Order: sequence, then C-alpha cells, then structure tokens
Amino acid sequence: MRQPKGFEDPANPNYVCRLNKAIYGLRQAPRQWYTTFTTFLTQLGFTHSQADPSLLVFRQNNVEMYLLVYVDDILLTDNNSQAVTKLMTQLNSRFTMKNMGTAHQFLGIKIDTFPDKYILSQSVYANSIVQMAGLQRCNSVSNPSFTKLPLAKPDDAAYFDASMYRKLIGSLQYLTLTRPDIAYTANSLSQHMHNPTASHSFQLKKLLRYIKGTLEFGLPVVRSDLRLRTFSDADWASDPVSRKSTSGFCTFLGDTIVSWTVKKQTTVSRSSTESEYRALASATAETIWIRRLLADFGIKHDSSVDIFCDNMSTIALANNPVFHARTKHIEIDQRFVRDHIQKHDIRLLPISTIDQIADILTKPLTTPRFKLLRSKLTIVQNCQFEGEC
Repeated sequence: MRQPKGFEDPANPNYVCRLNKAIYGLRQAPRQWYTTFTTFLTQLGFTHSQADPSLLVFRQNNVEMYLLVYVDDILLTDNNSQAVTKLMTQLNSRFTMKNMGTAHQFLGIKIDTFPDKYILSQSVYANSIVQMAGLQRCNSVSNPSFTKLPLAKPDDAAYFDASMYRKLIGSLQYLTLTRPDIAYTANSLSQHMHNPTASHSFQLKKLLRYIKGTLEFGLPVVRSDLRLRTFSDADWASDPVSRKSTSGFCTFLGDTIVSWTVKKQTTVSRSSTESEYRALASATAETIWIRRLLADFGIKHDSSVDIFCDNMSTIALANNPVFHARTKHIEIDQRFVRDHIQKHDIRLLPISTIDQIADILTKPLTTPRFKLLRSKLTIVQNCQFEGEC
C-alpha cells in the first residue's frame, strides 16, 4: 500500500494504513495482486505474451514453461520437471501457495485425461443451473432453439420471473465456455434481460431442457495437425425489431475448436454482403490474435490462414482493389481485411452454405441440421471409460 497522491505525509513518507483483511470486491486488489505476482515472475525470467497478458512464457536453455494466471488460480505446463520444481520453490519463498498437482479442474472447467486427448466439460456447473431453474425432473429435448416460435396467448404466465431469468442467463454465459452449441440461443435470450416476456421465458425453459439432456457434453482437445481454419457467417437483419444482423465465427486448430463468437452487430447492415463483411472483419481480427498467441508457444504459421465464407459477394469485395462509393460505410473493415490478405496472413476461400459450420452460431436450425453442425464443432459426450456411452 502507498499513501494516496495529494495526501502524502512528508514527515512519514513510508506510513500507510494497515490492512487487516482485503474484502472481495475491493476494486484495486486483483490488479495489485496481478502486478506483484507478474513482476516477481519477470524477475525470474518470464516474459508476457504479446497476445494475452495473463499468459507468461519462460524460455532458456531448451527449457520451456507456460504459466497462465487468473486472479489467484494458476495453470502451469512445462517440458522440464526439474525447472518446475525450482520455480515452485522460488514462488513458495515469496508467496503462500499450494501445489494441486496434475490439473483436473480449472476455473470450474473439468479436465478429463485420455491417452489420445483431453476433454473439457462443465457438467457439474450445468447441472447446478438446471437445479437452480427447478427442472431436474423435466424431459430433455434435442434442440435448444425454435425455428418457429409457438404462438403465445396474452394470458400466458412466464415460467421464470424477471429476476430468475437474469440469474439463469448470467450463469449460461459462463457455460458457453465449453458449449458452443448453446452460444447462439444464450446470446439471443440475453438480449431481452431488461424486459423478458413469457415467450422468452418459454424459450429459456427449452434451452435448459436441452442442457439437461446433454450434461456430459464437452469439448475434446486432440493431437492433430496445427493448421488454423476459421469459418465466418452472418444472418442478415435477423433481429425483427432493430433489423440488426448476427455475426458468428469459429476457429479450429487442427481438429480442435479453440475460439468461437456470437454477436449482434452494432449497426444495421444495408445488404447481406455488408453484414457478412462485418462478420468477416471480426473473424479476421480473432484469427490474427490466435496466430500471435500460437507464436508465443513456438507455433509459427508461414502460410496463410484459411477463412471460409459462404457469400461470394463478400469474397469478391475483399479481393477487389477498387473502392466503391456504396461500400464507404464499411471502409475500415474493408481495408483491415484487404491488408491482411495482401500480407498473406489470411486466405479467403468460398464454402457452400451446407458445409458452413458457423451457421450454428448465427440462427436457429432444424434438429437434423443442428446435430450435424454440432458434431462438426467436435462436441462429444464425455465418457470416462471406453464403452460407457
């Protein structure tokens, strides 16, 4: 602690208030802890990742260590057990720490280890959301959303009140960390938290019934090639009230999905090409960020990263050096994408709408198509023992 600026005591410049106990919610506490902890790590030879400030990297004499810090939770991996033992001794000399051993859970995400893969899941957390909603005994469904909303009667009562609706939606936002299959529905319902209606409550109930039937679903992390691929899509004017479009994209490293996003666009697009281009610009930014993050792990991509888009007009616009007046309203996005194409950071490729994986992130789908795209997202049922599922 330090004396606040403007209130220093010149006679006792080192005097500070004695803090007996830090209360959670103290705004500067996590920041000060992060600064203190990472400063000590940099003194030991760690450097900050250029892509993610919570990741610190150590490379010396063929020794590599990667440390991920989130407030007071730390995840550490390495290629040298002696170096880690030395690091733990140094950290314990400065901080009170506890070695939890091999990672089985991190920030509520369960990590199951198999001979050829890891599976990340949140089954316990998902079950707690279902229990919070009081739907433990309900029947499950195969699709989290409606392609066509059922007609609601004026006197229909909402299944959840406004307070419970907001609480559930907030919880579901964290569940999407390992469940991209519910990302679109959760995002759509979160846009009505200020004034949920009976219809929104009905849709939320269906989403929770879907989660109940897929509690053990998770994301596999498998050993495969390290080729980056991104799928970008948009649903033009999908919001019936504001007429704003929905952007969605997902990025794969080999056979493992590593990033995905569902977001309503901030402005109204005047054409499907414009909405697709805005989604493409967001996907490009995320892809470049992932590429930089992989470089911190020593994984460098000399070739262009493939980005797949199912809108031919968008692809033509991205590759066209002529700037048209009618595209002036997306000038920044256009220049951003074209710069990375010219630098050979990305390569924009066409893909049929049928094969567009990002389709599941932008609109409600029929159950057969939803299950098909869910499988392409690599979401699987977590089986502890072979033959169990």
